[in-house]
Amino acid sequence: MKVSFFTARYSRSGVPLAQIRLANLFLERGYEVDFIVGYVPNGLTMPHLEGINTIIFDKPRVITMFGTIIKYLNEVNPDIIISAEDHLNAVVLLSSIATRSKAKISVSSRVTPFDTYSNQIFTKRWILKHFMNLVERRADALICVSKDMIEQYKTIFKNSRHQCIYNVVKDRHSEARIAESVYEPWLTDKTSPVIVSAGRLAPEKGYPDLIMAVKELSKTEDIKLIMLGEGPVRGEIEELIKKEGLTSIVKLLGFQNNPLKYYSKADVFVLSSYVEGLPNVLVEAMMCGCTPVSTDCPTGPREVLQNEKYGYLVPVHDPKAMAAGIKKALENPIAPERLAEGVKAFTEDEVFSQYEKVFGL
Repeated sequence: MKVSFFTARYSRSGVPLAQIRLANLFLERGYEVDFIVGYVPNGLTMPHLEGINTIIFDKPRVITMFGTIIKYLNEVNPDIIISAEDHLNAVVLLSSIATRSKAKISVSSRVTPFDTYSNQIFTKRWILKHFMNLVERRADALICVSKDMIEQYKTIFKNSRHQCIYNVVKDRHSEARIAESVYEPWLTDKTSPVIVSAGRLAPEKGYPDLIMAVKELSKTEDIKLIMLGEGPVRGEIEELIKKEGLTSIVKLLGFQNNPLKYYSKADVFVLSSYVEGLPNVLVEAMMCGCTPVSTDCPTGPREVLQNEKYGYLVPVHDPKAMAAGIKKALENPIAPERLAEGVKAFTEDEVFSQYEKVFGL
């Protein structure tokens, strides 16, 4: 049985990574898998996916993928289609209608619908909403990656059929990646508690609040902060670190292929975001036995941490509250055994069982 995965643009994290993990899961369960990518940006290289047929359309804009998807569906005729992100989902559904494809289709939404759709008439996002209303009937499943997002979609779409299936976070490679050696003195020769963060260095991730929280906490605590990730605001973050005199306790290590080995040796993981879809990094930290602290932003953190059963929540845009939350986590770490309980919903077996129900496998 052929399963075709669609993602608009390759990156080393986020939606493409989640789609790759899911594609590998179907491959391991005996399915023939195609992985279709609309575009690979300059400076990035699509990794080799063992056993998976990778197809790159070289189409920077989703709308330009329409004709190519039609040609692909006519030639390949897959049994199952799994697409991610609303703009691409709309094009994939329209293509399947145009080709009269018999494939079972799952389309998933990864960000809040308020960033994608609008009720303000005649705007682009309003047009997309009405277009999606027309084509979504073709989908066998409309997936959200968090339960909170389902409630948001109900405010945009009447009679919403959205359901929640989490991303695969813990897979068969996780334990080996956690156990890898780390060549970072702050972790290998630890003399102070180490806080770690990870994610794209972008405005919505709230890193200035994290840096100011660390400054506040450093007044009374001997701590270090390691930040993993690259992005457009790296220069601004570096300037803020220098301005606040934190160069001796804050270190930017850039993008890391395996952040898990850092989480496993750190004391606290902090997510400082203003908005999320479903923050996989919180689950990864829990998987590594690292106590999480997160802003209580929409959507996902409260859901993942189960109202502070598996970590600590702090208000958005409040560095002092974040500092207090980090201190609380340092003084009262959550046992790895309890954190492991919270990871079960994000394991391969659990996620695949949900897709079995969706597709009637």
